[in-house]
Amino acid sequence: MKRHLPNAVTCLNLLCGCLALTNIFAGRLEIGAWFVAAAAAADFADGLLARALRVSSAIGKDLDSLADMVSFGVVPGAILGALLTRAVEGAGYAGPTLLWSWLPYFGFLVTIFSALRLAKFNNDTRQTTSFIGLPTPACTLVVASLPLILAYDQFGIAPIILNPWLLLGLTMLLSGLLVAELPLFALKFKTFRWGDNRRRFIFLLLAAGLLLVLKAAAVPLVVLLYVLLSVPKTAVR
Repeated sequence: MKRHLPNAVTCLNLLCGCLALTNIFAGRLEIGAWFVAAAAAADFADGLLARALRVSSAIGKDLDSLADMVSFGVVPGAILGALLTRAVEGAGYAGPTLLWSWLPYFGFLVTIFSALRLAKFNNDTRQTTSFIGLPTPACTLVVASLPLILAYDQFGIAPIILNPWLLLGLTMLLSGLLVAELPLFALKFKTFRWGDNRRRFIFLLLAAGLLLVLKAAAVPLVVLLYVLLSVPKTAVR
């Protein structure tokens, strides 16, 4: 029975992704973003549970990738598409012009590159204890934070976020980071000794501080911090 517990949590990740999509397509981006957060929590928990129970299977690995493709592949593309649509309409670009009518579809570039990222991860033996390229959950959390920042805009940055060129640039940046040959550390603790996990502890402490002060607006900064702390030779070990 315990073999199936991590898979059940993975299915919860998939369910949250489906519920996120339902709300995004209905225009409820904020609710969709909260379901993304729930999916990310389930994605973290299934791996934690599998290691704690010392169980693993080929089916579990494939199921995890399939669930991630929905929650952290299709969902961020849908969010970016919805935000690009809102940005284009808000800027007064809506109309017959071919460029503006097609621009929202560029959000699904993240979906395509997420699929490439997951395929690479499943076949790359270098990624057993760390990552090469930005993990799909980290990418999705950046995208999902945008509707929350807009909903609770305490810094008056909504006009900046709803700039179609900024959203298009972010889409291309995240797509590139997903498949970049960029070594990134994983938040997997084999022990809790400071010497073995200095970089992880520093990241978690700084991330907690940013989230406490900036709330949803901190998420892009947290992911940027994660990338910077992972830079080889200059990162804290």
